[in-house]
Amino acid sequence: MTGLGIEQLHTYWACQRTPGCVARLPQDVEKTLLAGLRLNVLETLRYLHHEQPSFEQFETWIIERSGSGLTEASLDRLRRALAGEMVGSEVGNLDHVEGLSAEDLAHWDEHGYVILRNAVSAEAAIAAESAIYEFLGMSRDDPESWYRESLGHSIWVPLLRHPALVANRFAPRIHKAHAQLWGREDLWVTIDQGGLNPPECDKWHFPGPHVHWDATLAEPHCLELQGILYLADVAEDQGAFSCVPGFHRTLPQWLKRVPEGTTAQDHARSTLTMTPIAAKRGDMIIWHHLLPHGSSPNRAQRPRVAQYMSLRPTRYAYTEEWKN
Repeated sequence: MTGLGIEQLHTYWACQRTPGCVARLPQDVEKTLLAGLRLNVLETLRYLHHEQPSFEQFETWIIERSGSGLTEASLDRLRRALAGEMVGSEVGNLDHVEGLSAEDLAHWDEHGYVILRNAVSAEAAIAAESAIYEFLGMSRDDPESWYRESLGHSIWVPLLRHPALVANRFAPRIHKAHAQLWGREDLWVTIDQGGLNPPECDKWHFPGPHVHWDATLAEPHCLELQGILYLADVAEDQGAFSCVPGFHRTLPQWLKRVPEGTTAQDHARSTLTMTPIAAKRGDMIIWHHLLPHGSSPNRAQRPRVAQYMSLRPTRYAYTEEWKN
């Protein structure tokens, strides 16, 4: 038994230290392990590969990183889930939490995305929005500050553990909606970053991401969800999240028409038209990961400020082969 009491953690650590490791944890178990320990995937891989820590050093790093987010109750839930026990929602009983309506679920089935209105309160969204501006050394009401070097030529903001962002990850309505879509409540929320997409100007042009998938396109095509929480109102021309609605239902047929010698990503960029999705402060867009999606150029007057997160069950079906 390890110091944190999680056997799979040692397996994960050992495999990252061993090129060509054949004893790797299943992909879904890896994701559950990291989410349950409040770890971001990229920061963890960077630490392991750059620092080459001992296992004891790795555990210490986890505790220092995750801090008060790692309670004995949360660790116990993770241990039980990894041992095969069906655990309940981390945010408590969801029976009386308002989630997606019948109309929302019908929209999801047809279009492959849904807007969860008022996923978090306006106050919670403003707190997270303010945290992102503060992290970047910017001011919400000073357009000159939106283009500081702290942003770089990217819309990603590597702010992971500010209390306002952490609180949003455990909003009951977000967990309820994902439980409805997955059909189960043993969900684990990812530790993902924020985003700030400022208006285009002479010195700053939209860098992407353009239309893409974050998923393998190999069959069988399995369910997985992705999400973006708008921290301020976003109009269609304000750098909105964009996707190709309904594409999850036609993907197999479309893939057969991709010309030989052309990647699906390249073919998508040259042939598909995305639809920008406007929504209000505190609304969350949840989409099927097989929808081609991306951000869009901001041609409005204010930045699009957002927080990314996904929720997945402990174990779920996935396709090993990577084809993209």
